[in-house]
Amino acid sequence: METIIKSASVKVMLSYDYSHFEASMSVENESGLTMSDIDDARKKCQRLADKAVGQYKKAKQMASNRSDGEYQMRNFQEQCERIKAKDEQDRTIKEIAMLKQYEDENWQANFMYEYNYDDDDDYRL
Repeated sequence: METIIKSASVKVMLSYDYSHFEASMSVENESGLTMSDIDDARKKCQRLADKAVGQYKKAKQMASNRSDGEYQMRNFQEQCERIKAKDEQDRTIKEIAMLKQYEDENWQANFMYEYNYDDDDDYRL
């Protein structure tokens, strides 16, 4: 007589940067589960845990950028004010491009770093 596995549970745990991520799931089938079914469940859990780590990395980077963003914005504004004080013929191509960006009404948006986990659902599972 062959044993029929009707239910199984899988769990994946990851640690990254002193943070822990865990995904678990149960699978059931009255007709029986194959090892391939159980392995597929494990792979789905692994993908979920990988997604959590990826989102954590992205959110952490955005938080770092946000804290630097205010300084970068002020620095950019000060540089543009210095460039404006120069004669037009003395400006470099980079300086001209910076001024063009500065004169754009929405230049501050380049220094806004926002991240929302719900907006990051295009991750492949």
